[in-house]
Amino acid sequence: MTVRSAPRALAAATVALLGLGGLAACSDGGGGGSDPDRVDVVAAFYPLQFLAEKIGGDAVRVTNLAKPGAEPHDLELNPRQVGQVADAELIIYLTGFQPAVDEAVEQNGGDRAFDVAGVQPLLDTAAGGHEHEGEEHGHEESGGKDPHLWLDPTRLATVGDRLAERLAKIDPDRAADFTARAAALRTELTGLDADYTRGLATCQRREIVTSHTAFGYLAEHYRLEQVGITGLSPDAEPSPQRLAEVAKEAREHGATTIFFETLVSPKVAETVAREVGAKTAVLDPIEGPPADGDYLSAMRANLQTLRTALDCS
Repeated sequence: MTVRSAPRALAAATVALLGLGGLAACSDGGGGGSDPDRVDVVAAFYPLQFLAEKIGGDAVRVTNLAKPGAEPHDLELNPRQVGQVADAELIIYLTGFQPAVDEAVEQNGGDRAFDVAGVQPLLDTAAGGHEHEGEEHGHEESGGKDPHLWLDPTRLATVGDRLAERLAKIDPDRAADFTARAAALRTELTGLDADYTRGLATCQRREIVTSHTAFGYLAEHYRLEQVGITGLSPDAEPSPQRLAEVAKEAREHGATTIFFETLVSPKVAETVAREVGAKTAVLDPIEGPPADGDYLSAMRANLQTLRTALDCS
């Protein structure tokens, strides 16, 4: 969650005002009631789109504000997207993750917004981390909250249950369908959680060195220790001191893999990997849609990557 500069904040506010000034009509039919047979849902980024589609089924039409291949943290909304937010019957977002979406919801969301950050308490940014006295991580979010709750499938299941309740209020005639789909998704996510628990139970190492600290929920839930090269902002530049600290810790723990993610340059991870004689691999924070498959398949791919990197039996 990059701190927004004044010009960017002003630009976002201008866009929001333009949306209020009549550009909502440009939302390509995204307005509430444009399809009387489906609930018009706007999702702020991919995991929330996944939830809405799995639980809503053919009773919803879902628009994802974050485009494929784009880093969702720093999403800026154009007038068309502001119109979609203004017209939606339900807006699913996570406060603090995308400042431009927060602003649009505050100005245009009303009582149609569902903030998943309020379903369960969020972890502190240091959760799942491996701290040493005197370390300086350079986290501009120090003391803040980690939004990446979807990397713990048990938490995502609970969000799904609450989403089903919210959809049922909008479309009571299909309440039973929403509840049934949420229960089916919970079963899938429970199975995924069991696979992770078994798959990571016995490993030679438990430290994961990541390009940025997106994996606190996964690390805490499965008893791993995350060593982040940078903080929660994936585009932050680590200091030379931080790079040296991470390289030292990677050597101490015998790390064979330095992880980078799908939507961010691997250069920083490659720098550390060269320094310690390790290789690099992708660990997907699933902030955007996977190239193949969905959230479930991406999480299973992450599990296999972790098992290989940590020498799990």
